[in-house]
Amino acid sequence: MPHLLHIQSSPRPQRSASIEVAQAFIEGWRARHPQASIDTLDVWTTPLPEFDGEALGAKYAALEGNPRSPAQVQVWANIEALGQRFHRADVVVISVPMWNFGIPYRLKHMIDAVSQKDVLFTFDERGLLGLLGGRKAVVVAARGVALGENFPAAEFDHQTSYLTMWARMVGITEVHTVSVEKTLFGPEADTASRAQAKAEAASLAASI
Repeated sequence: MPHLLHIQSSPRPQRSASIEVAQAFIEGWRARHPQASIDTLDVWTTPLPEFDGEALGAKYAALEGNPRSPAQVQVWANIEALGQRFHRADVVVISVPMWNFGIPYRLKHMIDAVSQKDVLFTFDERGLLGLLGGRKAVVVAARGVALGENFPAAEFDHQTSYLTMWARMVGITEVHTVSVEKTLFGPEADTASRAQAKAEAASLAASI
């Protein structure tokens, strides 16, 4: 049965453009896959493992071949449980607002906690090997203004470029992006931008 993981990273779900456009994709995708299941991971309400001393200790104990303490075993079990939500997914949708040309810190927290060896990737003499091969990712990126001449995307987009890089790191090579921009230019511009992005998202859903 197809399974979709939706990672929400906006802290204002009732007004979020990224979540609204992502829902348009999810509704279209579910129409094509009526037996599908959906898992929503809201990074603002989901307890995320702290990657502090115990987690670092657990990480390096495994790398060095040493036994983990009981506290380290527990924190690593939480990290692995978070990782399993990605392994169960066929499609990973990330709805993300742009904050200071990058991503919200809670989304970065989630990525830093779960992106661990033997959880979402491994490595050997061949290099870094992602463990999520065969999956697809959709990044729905919201921006209050449009990147343009003064802030060219090639230099200033650390939102979709970072998430595309991360997806590749964990083995997802098929990444689609839907952008919704100018959401701070007043109600008319906001509504028009959302409508255009939702149409693009629905069209994308029809092909995945």
